[in-house]
Amino acid sequence: MRTLLLLLLLAAPAVAADPFGKVAAQVNEKCVKIFGAGGFRGATNYSTGVLVSADGHFVTIASQTLDTSELIVHLHDGRRMKAVVLATEPELDIALCYIRLEGKRDILKEPNGLDLAHFDIAEAAKRKPAEAGDWVLAHSNLFEIAMRDEPLSVMQGSITGVSKLHGKRGIFDFPYTGDVYVVDAITNGPGAGGGPLTTRKGELLGLIGREIKNGQSETWINYAIPVFAEVEIKEDKDKLTKVSIPQFVELAKQGKYKTRPKLELGKGPGGYTGIKFVPNVLDRTPPYVDEVTPGSPAAKAGIQVNDLVSFIDGEPIYSIKTYLAVMSRTQPGGTVRMEVRRGDNLQSVEIVLGEWPKGTLKPAAAKPDEKK
Repeated sequence: MRTLLLLLLLAAPAVAADPFGKVAAQVNEKCVKIFGAGGFRGATNYSTGVLVSADGHFVTIASQTLDTSELIVHLHDGRRMKAVVLATEPELDIALCYIRLEGKRDILKEPNGLDLAHFDIAEAAKRKPAEAGDWVLAHSNLFEIAMRDEPLSVMQGSITGVSKLHGKRGIFDFPYTGDVYVVDAITNGPGAGGGPLTTRKGELLGLIGREIKNGQSETWINYAIPVFAEVEIKEDKDKLTKVSIPQFVELAKQGKYKTRPKLELGKGPGGYTGIKFVPNVLDRTPPYVDEVTPGSPAAKAGIQVNDLVSFIDGEPIYSIKTYLAVMSRTQPGGTVRMEVRRGDNLQSVEIVLGEWPKGTLKPAAAKPDEKK
């Protein structure tokens, strides 16, 4: 018995030795650290991306970090490169970006020739989905711990379930409402969005979602959007089309992806909310609430001073100009769902729009921001 116990004790360090170090290193080579817009009032200016081609295409969550003409990525070996957004799909909460080398004018016709390690997202989507109880690894630039050649953080957890991402008003109500892997680990912190969720062998399962908290109940969901995810998008009033993540990636690589058409911009100010923003002095002034008119629709819905309007009915709001353009399509009596960032939390509120009070200065209809 003593001999057996001694053998077990001697074997213990080998069993406990870093079992996932090699897998983590391999996955790390297939990821990028993203640095872009943000850095104000709790809006992070960093996130994570997953390489899906040897030439430098990568997918990530469609967050405000991408809203800049100076998007930068750091590769696993420390190389610092510029990147551009090729396409986004709000219903999937995903974006496809591309590393842009100096001197490359036509990014669709002039390959980079980088030969980067990457995931085959189409093949990943064909694998058997993970199930509740499966162990997983989450790789990301959580809390911006990695710069240049520093490796991403890795968390070990398990799948607690596969469920739809939707809830009651104000609780996890978000544009993407498809299937998600719910993870038993604190994976969805600042900067983690867009990182890969993998098996313990390093096989791609999904993309870590954005940080979603509920301030009232102090709850926080940790989840990943599966690579097999697909949503229905409206092509016109009567036609719905399904699009999956692999389809989105392939079409966006070719410059052929067409996001669902948007309604024509209105000619007037749209419905009345009672929100007054900070002075619009920049080309893309963030839509921070500076004042809420007492008794207004926004006040009744719970909008507060310093809230940052992030989405309206699932459409990203990059600036005050974008807000005015989107709201110009609305009408008094209609209802809009706004996602606002309040401190470090995201809140969802529904506003029943009113008529503009007499004597109120109405904003002119604005054109949406042009993507660079």
